[in-house]
Amino acid sequence: MIPGSPWPHRPDAWQHSAWRHTDPVREESDSALWPAVWDSPEQPHQQGAMNATVDGVLKDFLQTTSTRLPFTSPIEKRLLGWKKGEFKNEQDEKWFEKAVKSLVKKLRKCNGLEKLEKVITTQDGTGECVTIPRSLDSRLQVGTKKGLPHVIYCRLWRYPELSNHHELKSVDHCHYAFHLRREQVCINPYHYNKVDTPSLPPVLVPKTPQNQDTSAIHRLTSDEGPSLDKLGTCLDRLATSGNAATSSTSSWPLNSGYVTDDSNGNISPGSQTMTDLSTSPSITNNSTNIDMESVSYCEPPHWCSISYYETNTRVGENFHASQENVTVDGFTDPSSCERFCLGILSNINRNNVVEQTRKNIGKGVRLYYIGGEVFAECLSDTAIFVQSPNCNQQYGWHPATVCKIPPGCNLKIFNNQEFATLLAQSVNQGFEAVYALARMCTIRMSFVKGWGEEYRRKTVTSTPCWIEMHLNGPLQWLDKVLQQMGSPARPCSSSS
Repeated sequence: MIPGSPWPHRPDAWQHSAWRHTDPVREESDSALWPAVWDSPEQPHQQGAMNATVDGVLKDFLQTTSTRLPFTSPIEKRLLGWKKGEFKNEQDEKWFEKAVKSLVKKLRKCNGLEKLEKVITTQDGTGECVTIPRSLDSRLQVGTKKGLPHVIYCRLWRYPELSNHHELKSVDHCHYAFHLRREQVCINPYHYNKVDTPSLPPVLVPKTPQNQDTSAIHRLTSDEGPSLDKLGTCLDRLATSGNAATSSTSSWPLNSGYVTDDSNGNISPGSQTMTDLSTSPSITNNSTNIDMESVSYCEPPHWCSISYYETNTRVGENFHASQENVTVDGFTDPSSCERFCLGILSNINRNNVVEQTRKNIGKGVRLYYIGGEVFAECLSDTAIFVQSPNCNQQYGWHPATVCKIPPGCNLKIFNNQEFATLLAQSVNQGFEAVYALARMCTIRMSFVKGWGEEYRRKTVTSTPCWIEMHLNGPLQWLDKVLQQMGSPARPCSSSS
């Protein structure tokens, strides 16, 4: 070892008299930092080999140093220090570090770093916008993943449990909010507020009287049987109800016939499901003799159940969704609680049309349950088709309307607040009107192939691949109300 030098002593072979310096200039400039490169007149090719070795060692040294000592600027360290919550794992931490580095690089070009740091440290929602350029698809590429920029930085600095952009709503004074689709996007985390789940008002239901008059039911079930006059009156009432249903307009609420019993999505004017709710006897709450019971909404552990069908055959078991985000796709993961993978389900009666359709499901549809609202987003390369009576009622469409959701688009398909309003109104119309709302809690969705009057397939059971969602919260709420209301006003028996 040469004293004062990090390099080992040259081998004896290098000091042999037969070896000589071939680059005296290099020796003068580099001898203090690097061992001289020696050359033999008998082996001139060794110089190139030695130079290549030195370059390789230097390159490896620089790469190792950059890996072990990541160069994080002071501003990046300060911004990372203001994060909310804890990272899920090391991979998640590295990804957010890359997101901060990417943001710092963008904001340096427009002198926005000071504004961002001030916003985060003061947590002031009245400050000005902090913007970055909007990409072509509105998403930000960080490493191998993409995400919406305002969601990424809101999750980092304000809402660590944030799932998606549906949970965020911009403040009124934000001029570059994400939904405005301007060339610049505001990523100020305090210009977005999280949408809270609204509390649903309880429904007031008349208590079932203990001394309820059961004489009509007794007469229908007695040994003597009903008289012909009574039967004639009952049939006249049914006929009158049928005529009223046939001539009814599309005013809401129409009927219980959001879809017919054969799941075809069409309404038959002559069917019993077309009974107009306005013909049901109303219950007046002004009477002082009627006690009212308050029935509240309770959130179930599984917000929906999903069944998969191929034409008119159900395939596989029901999927019970406990996560706020659920994806129904055509892949094969059997154990994810966030994905219902249709690719693993088998059916021995599957035909070629179903097989080809299944191959085109791809990423499928993502369902969000946020703030009492349900959204459907098409992730597939082909459109999905949705029949949601609640959505149709909101937009004033026919209850059996089927909506086409193109790739990359989303639609709100259910709203708990609107359902609560309809439920409160239906209670005043009687048992039948409340029972009819059960159809509103069912949503049907087909992949690739649509159905309806303008399609070759008129019924949902004619489509190759489709799913049926049952919204458990509204259904359980409806069940409590029906139990409290007792029996329908029009009793039915084998003789009626």
